[in-house]
Amino acid sequence: MAQRDYVSRGRSTQKKKPSAKGRKPAGNAQVNGAVAAKLPIIRIVGVFALVIGFGFFLWSIKDNVEEDVDTQVSRPIAPTEESLPELPEEEWEYIKTLPGYEVEVEVKEQEKSDKRYLMQCASFRTRAQAEEMKAKIAFQGLEALIKQSSGSNGEWFRVILGPYESKRDAEKAKHSLRKVNIATCQIWYWNL
Repeated sequence: MAQRDYVSRGRSTQKKKPSAKGRKPAGNAQVNGAVAAKLPIIRIVGVFALVIGFGFFLWSIKDNVEEDVDTQVSRPIAPTEESLPELPEEEWEYIKTLPGYEVEVEVKEQEKSDKRYLMQCASFRTRAQAEEMKAKIAFQGLEALIKQSSGSNGEWFRVILGPYESKRDAEKAKHSLRKVNIATCQIWYWNL
């Protein structure tokens, strides 16, 4: 199959028409060139005339300032150091009364209960998962135990911490585990 030239197909085949009155286009180009050459000079002269006119305007209005305007603004005279009154001597009562003032607060001693607490953090079906949880808890400096229990629904491995002497100690450990996203811990009485 022969190749076809599609590029030249879109071009028009019309030829340029000569000017109607027989003028030469070169003559017009010379006239337009002379006007274009004079145009920047005219602009420069116009800008220069505007700058000179503005300068003359500013020079003519400089002497038209009204003389009646008060040029001095009345300002209060700053008092000198000699005219300042003497500072009165301040007396603070609390300076004298605080050393002799004591607050007595009665604090009840915490009663030690005979109950001990444990904290269960998880319960798993496999011992491997329980060992993994025990390792996470060990990284927090706490010691966990894994207790195996069997019930009606199968064998479970519980991860427990304790025993704690007070519930406050158990809460403290629970908050330290929450910082590492172990938030499933529950505090119960020790009854193993």
